[in-house]
Amino acid sequence: MNELEQVKFNGNLILTTEQLAEFYGTTSRRIQENFKRNKDKFIEGKHFYLVANDLLKQFKDQYAKSGLVNEHVSSLYLWTKRGASRHSKMLGTDQAWDMFDELEENYFNPKQFALPTSPREIARLALQANEETNQRLDSVEGDVKDLKENQVIPNPEYSALNRRVNQRVSEVAHSYGHITQKQRGELFKDIGSGIKKIANVSARSMLRKKDYQMVMDFINDWEPSTATKTLIRQMSFDI
Repeated sequence: MNELEQVKFNGNLILTTEQLAEFYGTTSRRIQENFKRNKDKFIEGKHFYLVANDLLKQFKDQYAKSGLVNEHVSSLYLWTKRGASRHSKMLGTDQAWDMFDELEENYFNPKQFALPTSPREIARLALQANEETNQRLDSVEGDVKDLKENQVIPNPEYSALNRRVNQRVSEVAHSYGHITQKQRGELFKDIGSGIKKIANVSARSMLRKKDYQMVMDFINDWEPSTATKTLIRQMSFDI
């Protein structure tokens, strides 16, 4: 996952409804509808914060330059880690599960690195860094080339790829007529599994920049496997 600016409210890391929708490959309206239908499963202060009046003004002022908040809104839902988890379970898609894992590891629980404190440790690290630098001088060009080729897809392209996944699944789902959310989830699993397989990654957020066009071509040509088609038909019969 590309590094995200951490947004805090009341001392807790939070995400807006729009951020959740983008990460989970759905719409803000879908997030809002899930919340309304399952309001009894959410606890204010634990799963979300409802911000309005002076608190909303303070939040807008604090993150005015981030583009997180529409200046015309009169109230705002802010989702905690537990709230984001609830929404991923309710959506039940492959993308929602993958993205919550990424959010949990890289946003809500960022890795902390201990800095050296003693002069001896600082000197040791400096000597070690200098030695390693000398050893690598002859291979700098090769390292730079490898770094460029294996750079993770930047956020704009990653978002475009996820939108195309959602569009392609919708196109294929349309050919079946009316299907349930569970059947649609099988389509997301199928295309998600294919993307990770051809790019040789364990999570979609690890896709490399050099593989972007290959993955996009795969998405455009994607059709569900025979096993997935059979499973969807069986679900229709069960219904």
